[in-house]
Amino acid sequence: MKIGVIVNPVAGIGGPAGLAGSDGVAVQREALRRGGRARAGDRAVEALRVLAVARPGTEVLTAAGALGEDAVHSAGLMPRVVYTPPALPKGTSLSLSTPASDNNVPLGGGFGTTGDDTARAAAALHAAGASLVLFAGGDGTARDVARGLPSGTPMLGIPAGVKMYSGCFAVGPAAAGALAADWLDHGLPTAEAEVLDLDEELLRAGRPEPLLFALVPVPVAAGRTQARKAPTPASAQDAVRRAATGAADRLRAGTRYLLGPGGTTVELGRLLGLDTSPLGVDVIQDGKLLARDVTEQQAYEAVSGHDAQAIVTVIGGQGFLLGRGNQQLSARVISELGDHPLLVVATEQKLIDLAGRPLLVDTGDTALDRHLAGHVTVVTGPAGTSLYPVNAASAAPIEGEPECV
Repeated sequence: MKIGVIVNPVAGIGGPAGLAGSDGVAVQREALRRGGRARAGDRAVEALRVLAVARPGTEVLTAAGALGEDAVHSAGLMPRVVYTPPALPKGTSLSLSTPASDNNVPLGGGFGTTGDDTARAAAALHAAGASLVLFAGGDGTARDVARGLPSGTPMLGIPAGVKMYSGCFAVGPAAAGALAADWLDHGLPTAEAEVLDLDEELLRAGRPEPLLFALVPVPVAAGRTQARKAPTPASAQDAVRRAATGAADRLRAGTRYLLGPGGTTVELGRLLGLDTSPLGVDVIQDGKLLARDVTEQQAYEAVSGHDAQAIVTVIGGQGFLLGRGNQQLSARVISELGDHPLLVVATEQKLIDLAGRPLLVDTGDTALDRHLAGHVTVVTGPAGTSLYPVNAASAAPIEGEPECV
């Protein structure tokens, strides 16, 4: 039993920059200009360190350099490189794997790659004997990995992208590492999961239209694998309006709010008479829109030294509050918000559809995620609230520990 690892080095670079994705050269360059930083390598290391603790000295099949080898080394495991992208002319350097066709960006390194290299790397890992392929990235990376693997080959995502609508991801890096260790120790059952992707231009226009690209086997364990994102049906609009009205009634004078993305928060902005961004993070206070569609840096500057809160909603089907599509609300931004950083608003049906599964936070900071874990009050209407459990997705589940940390 061997594990294969692929890393998309620029996955997630557009999230903190407020770009709703990372696909394509222009978006990646703009993300860099705005101070964006890719986190896929760090997230892969987090996952692999959990594997290293459970199985020290494990040999991991991988691709060269930033495509996986570097993360395996950093985690203290033994990389065996089975794929190296072809060298490109000097000045076109980068290791990256996204669905874009012209995605060689001068970020340093010795070569550049495209989504085709991700697919070739996945095929090489399988040919070398990988029984499970871990990949760090988002939906675009999942799509490339799936087309490179023969049908029926298990794969599992280490969540590191901006959009992660697919059901083939672990809930966090530590959970991915724990699943990989269990896979090597005694195997795990698998379930068919959807690989979805969408056109980011339509997404930025407020029209998320995910398309199904593949069905793949994914190792499953309760509390460690995420569900696919479920859209809010049009019939729920009245419930959305009631939840947004309840949140509007709870806004405090003099408090600065970071309004996160989502249909319910868009409705809140509409009730306040504000032209908010449908997929970005906005800054509001006392009924005024102070800043629209801010970056992580701008969000941090907006709340520093102020009484502030972040208004977030629940991602349908998945239950995430932080870490999926709202990376502008980073660990340092949330830490700046004080003891009660979140005002959570969602319809009752979204909570019912979770079937008892906890809400999830995945800021990338394990200590902060554990601090946020416990229970949170969810505003569901003008006079309705629900006390609901919250889990730290970035923390590895501990044997014998209750599922809700």
